[in-house]
Amino acid sequence: MSGGLHDLTLTELAAGLSAKKFSSREIAEALLVRIARADGKLHAFNEVYVEEARAMADAADTARAGGFPLGPLHGLPMAYKDLCDIKGRVGTGGSKMWEKRVATETSATVERLTAAGMFPLGKLHMVEFAFGGWGTNPLMGAPVNPWDLETHRTAGGSSSGTGVAVAARLAPAGIGSDTGGSVRIPCAFNGLVGLKVTFGRISLHGTMLLSWTLDSIGPMARSVEDCALLLNALAAPDPRDPTTLDQPLEDFTLATKGGSIEGLRIAVPDSKQLPDFMHPDVTRAWQTAARTFESLGATVEAVRLPSWFFDMAQAAGTISTSEMFSLHRDWIEDMSKPIGPGVRGRALLGRHFLPGAYAEELRRMKQRRAEFAQWMKPYDALLVPTNAVPAIPLSEVEETSPIPGYLTRPGNYLGLCALAMPSGFSGGLPVGIQIVGKPYAEADVLKLGKAFQDATDFHRRAPDLSSLGL
Repeated sequence: MSGGLHDLTLTELAAGLSAKKFSSREIAEALLVRIARADGKLHAFNEVYVEEARAMADAADTARAGGFPLGPLHGLPMAYKDLCDIKGRVGTGGSKMWEKRVATETSATVERLTAAGMFPLGKLHMVEFAFGGWGTNPLMGAPVNPWDLETHRTAGGSSSGTGVAVAARLAPAGIGSDTGGSVRIPCAFNGLVGLKVTFGRISLHGTMLLSWTLDSIGPMARSVEDCALLLNALAAPDPRDPTTLDQPLEDFTLATKGGSIEGLRIAVPDSKQLPDFMHPDVTRAWQTAARTFESLGATVEAVRLPSWFFDMAQAAGTISTSEMFSLHRDWIEDMSKPIGPGVRGRALLGRHFLPGAYAEELRRMKQRRAEFAQWMKPYDALLVPTNAVPAIPLSEVEETSPIPGYLTRPGNYLGLCALAMPSGFSGGLPVGIQIVGKPYAEADVLKLGKAFQDATDFHRRAPDLSSLGL
C-alpha cells in the first residue's frame, strides 16, 4: 500500500500537520498498524512503545489545537537505536546479556528530540555493542533487509534495525550511531539518507559507548531535509559531554532550501584507488553520481587520494577495538556470558595488540588529520561510494571481512562529516554514495545532497512489502 501517511517524510508530515490535513494521532496509528503487520518478519523493533506513542501524539494534537507556536518536529514520530538510553526503560545495546537491563539515565538524543515534541515509536535492534558493519546479531536476531523478503539479506550495521524500520516505512526517520560507518552502511544497504556528523556535534551523554574517540550519533531518514531538521534539534553544546562545547552553531535547514551548487568543488578519486572487491554496479552508480553533480554546475575534479587513505580503515579498527575491549572486557572475557562468537572474537583481538599500539595509533591519527586537512583544502567535498557491495545474504557473511567499513571508516578516523545517499540499484538492491565533508561542514554536504536529491528519485523508491499485506 503506497501513498499513505507512512510514505511521507518528516518534512512532509510536518507540513500536513500545519495544514491540519491529519493529526499526530493519525500518524501514530498508521505506523503502529504497519509495525504490527510487518515487524514479525522484519525484526526491526526491540520494543514498541504503543501506549506512549498514542498518549504523546494526543498531547501534541492538544498543544497544536491550543494555537501556541510549536517547533517543526512537534508531533512527529521517532524511533531510537537501542543504545540511546531512556531512564526506567530496558536498554540492551544489542546484547542478549542486557535484555533486562533498565537504564538509569536518559540519553541527550532522546531528551532533545522529546523536548522538540517528537513522540517515540520504540527501540530498534542493532549489532551487539554496536560492534559490526554487516548487521548480524545471532543471539537477538538480525533485522531483515526489506528489499528482499525471499532471502534474509544483511541490513547493514550496526544501526540495522534503524535502516530496516525507515526503509520499510515503519518510521519516517530513526536514530543511528556511526563509529566506523554504522549510520552510512545501513543507509547504503536500505536506500536511505543518513548523516555521519563531526565528532562532538551531538552529545553522547546517556549513549552506550563503543569508542569514546570515534563514536557519533546521527539521523537516518528518507530525505536530506529530514536529516537537517533533526540535526537542528540535536546539534548543541552539552556540558555533560565537553566534546560538544566548541562547535559552531547554525541553522542546517538553510542548506536544504535548494539553490545553485555552481562553483562548489568535489574531489572524485581515481577508481583504481578503490578496493578490488568493488561491485561494478556500485562503481557505475558512483561515477554516474559524479556526472550528475557536474551537470548541476559543481566542479568535479579527478584526484588521487593520499596513498594511505584507505589504510585508515585498519587504523580506525585498531582504535575502536582497543576502546571496545577496554569498555566491555569483563564480559567479553567471561565465556559464560551470552555474546555472539563474531563480536566476541573481534573484541578479543584487543588483547593482542602490541604494547603501545593504541597510543601510537592516536598519535598517528592526529598527524593524519592535519595532513588530510591540507589535502582537502581546495575542495568542498569528497565523493566516494558508501559500501563496496549491495546487501549480501546473511548466510554469506564473513564476520572478519574488511568489506563493510572499508570505505566509511576513514571518515571517522579523519574526523570528517559525511552524508550517505542512495545512488542507484543492483539487481533490485539499493547502492549508495557518501558526500564527505570537512570537520563541521555539515551544511556543505547537506547542500550538495539536496541538489543530488532534486536531480534524482532514488530516495523515493520503496521496497515492495505487498507479501506482508502492506
